[in-house]
Amino acid sequence: MKPLTFGVITFLESGIDIESGQISHKERLDRAIDEIVLADKVGLDFYGIGEHHRSDYAASSPQMILAAAAKLTNHIHLGSAVTVLSSSDPVRIYEEFSTLDILSNGRAEIMAGRGSFIESFPLFGYDLDDYHSLFSEKLEMLLAIRKDEFLSWPGSKHTPKLAGVGIYPRSIQKHLKVSIAVGGTQSSVIRAAKLGLPLVIAILGGSPIRFKPFVDLYKHYYLEAGHDEGQMEIAVALHGLITDADAPDLIERYYAPHHASFSKIGSERGWSMGHKNEYLNKVKDGPLFVGHVEAIEKRIIDVLKGLGVNRFLLQTPGSLMPHADVLKTIELFGSVIVPNIKKNLSK
Repeated sequence: MKPLTFGVITFLESGIDIESGQISHKERLDRAIDEIVLADKVGLDFYGIGEHHRSDYAASSPQMILAAAAKLTNHIHLGSAVTVLSSSDPVRIYEEFSTLDILSNGRAEIMAGRGSFIESFPLFGYDLDDYHSLFSEKLEMLLAIRKDEFLSWPGSKHTPKLAGVGIYPRSIQKHLKVSIAVGGTQSSVIRAAKLGLPLVIAILGGSPIRFKPFVDLYKHYYLEAGHDEGQMEIAVALHGLITDADAPDLIERYYAPHHASFSKIGSERGWSMGHKNEYLNKVKDGPLFVGHVEAIEKRIIDVLKGLGVNRFLLQTPGSLMPHADVLKTIELFGSVIVPNIKKNLSK
């Protein structure tokens, strides 16, 4: 497998209401640039922004925001988390991210997904009945564009026919990095493995270790397809915030915006929202990595060892939190936790 890497991802949450916290989209975008610059400074490997088309997020065009940060950073890879490929044009996605790749000198990444939110489908004129076929056809086309400068494409229900068309600019990377984000469906895991594409597992519920069967499934089909084991990359993404002795009440303070955000999503999807004890249980041993730096470090090590993955992505803040808390999280993650983990796992 590839060496261990670490990163942060965000949906650029702008908040739900005044009571639980709310800021303008401009302020959230300005904060994002601060976060990316700091993440680069403290040595993190990746910063990703998730595409959303909602009032409570400020990230309808991640590649634009990442391009603004490309010339302010030197090492960190910049990518989507995720690009909703199903409702996007593969040609435009390649053009935009190859441009980002050039601006960042080879640091662009596309994390492709079908999208856990559906606002982009009616917005861009797509039918939700085509949810699965849209992603399959567009992913196939995107990978073909990545492979060949001049594309001859037969066309399909959701993609146009092209006859030897050149698509530019070409990325600095020989093959612009494309990974597949999944929420835990076996077919999605197997598809990524057979294609030899990096896998990102979003963990939203239960103990992270319960996703071990999906990791094993990916490894099995990846190797069965004949791909190079040394190039294998499997990531997990979990929500979290990190603190030290200066902010001992972080877990308590994070509850209000987290509960407000997930209550809104739950009301849209028919979920029943749990009480505070459920939140605390998620913090203790579930998918919320919120707490003191030493406790979070131990939990990350347990996940890396228990799952056998080689990339850890911390989604921060997960819900709107004060900017200082987010910057503290990035600083502690990159300058304290990551060096300690690498030292621990190299023994």
